[in-house]
Amino acid sequence: MSVDWDTLLRAAGIVLAALLAGYVINRLLRSLSRRARLRRDKLVARIVDVVAPPASIALPLVLLAIASGLLPLRSDWLASVRHALGIGVMLCLTWLGVRAVGAIANRIIIEHPVDVADNLAARRIQTQTRVIGRIAQGGIALLGLSFVLMTFPAVRQVGTTLLASAGVVGLVAGIAAKPVFGNLIAGLQIALSQPIRLDDVVIVEGEWGRIEEITSAYVVVRIWDERRMVVPLQWFIEHPFQNWTRRSAELLGASMLWLDYRTPMDAVRAELQRICETDARWDGRVCVAQIVETDRSTVQVRLLVSARNSGDLFDLRCAVRERMIDFLLAHHPEALPRMRANIVRGTVAPDPDRVRVEAADRRARAVATDTGSPGAEAAGEAPPAEPRPPG
Repeated sequence: MSVDWDTLLRAAGIVLAALLAGYVINRLLRSLSRRARLRRDKLVARIVDVVAPPASIALPLVLLAIASGLLPLRSDWLASVRHALGIGVMLCLTWLGVRAVGAIANRIIIEHPVDVADNLAARRIQTQTRVIGRIAQGGIALLGLSFVLMTFPAVRQVGTTLLASAGVVGLVAGIAAKPVFGNLIAGLQIALSQPIRLDDVVIVEGEWGRIEEITSAYVVVRIWDERRMVVPLQWFIEHPFQNWTRRSAELLGASMLWLDYRTPMDAVRAELQRICETDARWDGRVCVAQIVETDRSTVQVRLLVSARNSGDLFDLRCAVRERMIDFLLAHHPEALPRMRANIVRGTVAPDPDRVRVEAADRRARAVATDTGSPGAEAAGEAPPAEPRPPG
């Protein structure tokens, strides 16, 4: 079998020329990005960073598609090559769309940092950006994959058949994809209504934690002891939960003490005020000491304080409790709780064995006295005296 070297070399030259053009374009885009950074033109640099990787692959494919007519191939082979090149271009465009959405979302997140004192608005924007951005990326990827599949005649035939029986297929698909679409809709609801946001302090299933991550399917809650709780998005729509930072991060908290009735409340209030004023975690809003409960021996004192956020509040409550106990130990020990009992003086209950012995002894004495037997003397009793004559 003879080989047409001229035709083969011409085809190889076309392919190499297309690859070389793609490499040159890639290097030019990278150089443009570096120059934009040096000129502090960050917008151009970011655009080039997003466009360069997909473009460096898509442009050579486009050049190959244009030059495919010059390739010495049969018509059926040429159609297959053009089909493959078209799929590559569509995948590159899909990749470009996903990267563009990701770059826009990342830029919005960078411009709204949450590591500031008042980050309520930033957390709201970041939550919406992350959720909507991931949904948009998933939609673009699904759309691009659909276009690629529809280029195959067999897949188009299957699609036509599915459309002909859309009712049954839609019902089956809806039942099978209920969790997926439920989480998707829940993600949109959370992004728009925002019952939770990133870095929110929440109580979920009795666990205290912070919202660490919100994806298109689940939420990651970082528990206080560094555990992670993964909760489906739909759970937050269908179940009640506590959000401690829904409107603001400021909170009130109480430290409870059981003290004696002789506790000097004026001194306790003065000491609580001093503790709060010397602690940087107190925000200056609330500092109150009150008796909220009593029982037979003690009173319950509530030390109510406020702080800027839940973390500071927990530490402040512990500090208030510890320093108040130290103050009472040092200056008012009578305020500490103690047990009281009323002791009534009375006859001590006798020993049952001793009672039985004494009862038997008394019966023996009674018998000896009645019979006049000498056993009376043995029992320790003197015999009755004889009567003396008069005179």
